[in-house]
Amino acid sequence: MSDFNVLAIDCSDPDAGTRFVTSLHETGFAILKNHPVEPGEISRMYEAWQQFFAGDAKHEFAAQRGDMHGYYGFKSENAKDSAHKDLKEFYHVYETSPVPSDVEAETRAFHARMMEIGRLLLGWLDESTPDDVRADFSQPLTGMVDGSTQNLLRVLHYPPVEDDAEPGEMRAAAHEDINLITLLVTGSEPGLQAQDKHGNWHDVPCQTGYITVNAGDMLARASGGYYPSTRHQVVNPPDSANRSRYSMPLFVHPRPDVKLTEGLSAGDYLAQRLKEIGLA
Repeated sequence: MSDFNVLAIDCSDPDAGTRFVTSLHETGFAILKNHPVEPGEISRMYEAWQQFFAGDAKHEFAAQRGDMHGYYGFKSENAKDSAHKDLKEFYHVYETSPVPSDVEAETRAFHARMMEIGRLLLGWLDESTPDDVRADFSQPLTGMVDGSTQNLLRVLHYPPVEDDAEPGEMRAAAHEDINLITLLVTGSEPGLQAQDKHGNWHDVPCQTGYITVNAGDMLARASGGYYPSTRHQVVNPPDSANRSRYSMPLFVHPRPDVKLTEGLSAGDYLAQRLKEIGLA
């Protein structure tokens, strides 16, 4: 990524944990390869959810305000401080929330597999974060997610961009994630970009077999900024590739009672941010 030195980490390497922590500290991002998620699992998820978003039955699963699970229609969400709604629709899946029967088997298995990797990564952070930074954690990061029901799999569909899209409307405007870490298997199409410390944007590789990981605001706060919550966005496609894009980030969240900093709980912070992006 040019001078944006995001490391591509082989999960089987003995020094994978150390390299992951280094990359997350320096850029807020890391890339995993040779991870446990099989390409077939990812393909089945994309195929199943593509059919879901193409049908009218999706509206029967519309999210109810306060529940935070279910289907969110086109232009439901905006990035913090953005004047425009994002050009996307999506479905929220938690471990215990309802999932359409046609996609349930694949989705439950995928959510569980991604959470296994998420816990592995949090363990790497617990092991290799400098002692002076780790001392500020209210508890180990792996402990923060014990018993959490907030771990969110968001299945996203970005439709082809219409000719009447307003200037400034994007598939996903520049934002930081709210949670501890986000795990993102490669999207079905390119478009994801990350911003470096100098304000320059870099394309995140859209290569089959990669999982992109980024730090969220909660980890940045808990670590006193040691792990930066890096801004990222999904840009609109060129006319020659103006087709649907699908993406499936897993947002790893602590329990609501977890203290991120003195006087700020994860639950209070989440509620504040959900209001800012129009979902609460």
